[in-house]
Parts: sequence; C-alpha cells; structure tokens
Amino acid sequence: LVHGFLHPVGGWDHLLAMVAVGLWAAQRGGRALWLLPAAFVAAMALGFALADVALEGVETGIALSVLILGLIVAFAVRLPLVVAMALTAGFALFHGHAHGTEMADASMALSYGLGMVLATALLHGLGLVAAAASQRIALPVLTRAAGAATALAGIVILVG
Repeated sequence: LVHGFLHPVGGWDHLLAMVAVGLWAAQRGGRALWLLPAAFVAAMALGFALADVALEGVETGIALSVLILGLIVAFAVRLPLVVAMALTAGFALFHGHAHGTEMADASMALSYGLGMVLATALLHGLGLVAAAASQRIALPVLTRAAGAATALAGIVILVG
C-alpha cells in the first residue's frame, strides 16, 4: 500500500499531471469537479490492470500529459466535458500502465493499486484546493501560472 501510495507522489511527471487535473477541474467547476478526477482515476486503474500488455510510448505519453494539461490550465481551455474526460482518461492510461510496470512485487498488486489510487485522488484534491484558494483571493491568474509552470516542466521532461 505504501509503495503504491509513494509512486505517484515520488515522480514529478506523475505529480504534476495529477495536480493539473485538479486545477483544470476547479477551473471548469460544476460536474467537472468530480468527473475529471474520476475519469483519471478510473482510466489509471485500467492502465494499471493492463500493465502486462505492451503499450508503446508510455513515457512520451506521460510527458505529453504534463505539457498538454499544463497548457490547458494555463490558457483556461474549456473543452466539452465529455472531450475533457476522454483526454484526461487517455493520459491516465499511460500513468496507470507505468505504475503497473514499475511495481516491484506483482503479488501485492491489489494493495499497491489501492495506494496508487489514494495518492492520485489526494493529488487531484490538492489541485482542486489550490485552484479554489487562488480564486477565493481573486487571483485566478495563480492557477493559470501553475499551468504554465507545469507546461514548462512538460517540455523539460520531453527533451530530457
């Protein structure tokens, strides 16, 4: 459980993408507050379950998720909710697959997966709280700046 919990928190690429989902959900508001994080968690769990299936471009997909989610937040992009959910879920498949393939002991998959899901939900919540706090003090520009910083990190990850 602890190893699964620490994996999303321990990698900047995972951490940034998951917080960005929370930021984006808060920017959109309404049903997106729970649907975007839920889409990510569900698809990430599916990617985790499919860790034995070959998936090309996992690391590139993760880096692109950081870049694109960062840009979406930076520019406050408002896609239709179903498109936003599909995009979020697509990125989450890569994250879940990476978590599954990097799991040290397959016999502990259930507890590892539960830890991973819990950490992911908490990171989404951190993004939601951070965006809500910046909006409360009338500075939504802080959320957009966090998105820009995330996008920049995505570029660094891509070229690194």
